[in-house]
Amino acid sequence: MPSPNIWHHPQTYEIENRAADPDRHIEAAMRSVADWRGRDLLDLGCGTGYHLPRWAEDARRVVGVEPHPDLARVAARRTSRLDAVEVLVGTAQAVPLPDASVDVVQARWAYFFGPGCEPGLRELDRVLRRGGTAFVVDNDARRSAFGGWFRRGYPDVRPDDVERFWSRHGWQREAVDIVWRFESRADLEAVVRIELPTKVAEEVLTEWGPDAGLEVDYAVNLWWKRS
Repeated sequence: MPSPNIWHHPQTYEIENRAADPDRHIEAAMRSVADWRGRDLLDLGCGTGYHLPRWAEDARRVVGVEPHPDLARVAARRTSRLDAVEVLVGTAQAVPLPDASVDVVQARWAYFFGPGCEPGLRELDRVLRRGGTAFVVDNDARRSAFGGWFRRGYPDVRPDDVERFWSRHGWQREAVDIVWRFESRADLEAVVRIELPTKVAEEVLTEWGPDAGLEVDYAVNLWWKRS
């Protein structure tokens, strides 16, 4: 299933990556649960590899897995000079790695989990070593400015159902508050338009006028589970 944002708008998604969580609160929350320093890390759904160099600063080995071949090629070019990084084409339900081969997995807005994604969760269990940790970063649509926008754009995604799904599968939740911090109004508008259906995006941009500024509060759930 194509991702509606990065697959079709990779350049705009690059702007979003730069704007999202510039203070690295997600990373700090992850490290408080499980540090990847000197360990093997899998970035599942790595896209154009934006985060791979960051992981490689501390990890022993980093593998990026991406289902879209064009994006995987960009990720491979981006990390071509980093010996510790490898990029593979693959999916969450068929990760191209051996059993028990990584210590930490992160899937950051890679796809929306829920009923039907159980094959992907089983793959996480398969590739993690004993004592390893899997992280999934997803929207918390119950709070924040962006959460409200998300609820309007995707009313079929029910936050309480999402939380029950994760809890039923034994995952724990850390609530993390981040921001989108843009360099220009044009950048903000471009990102909103790839993240929300057209009608909702235009309504949001009308309401969030130029005087509202370039920073949008954004709530996420960091779901995690140890193997």
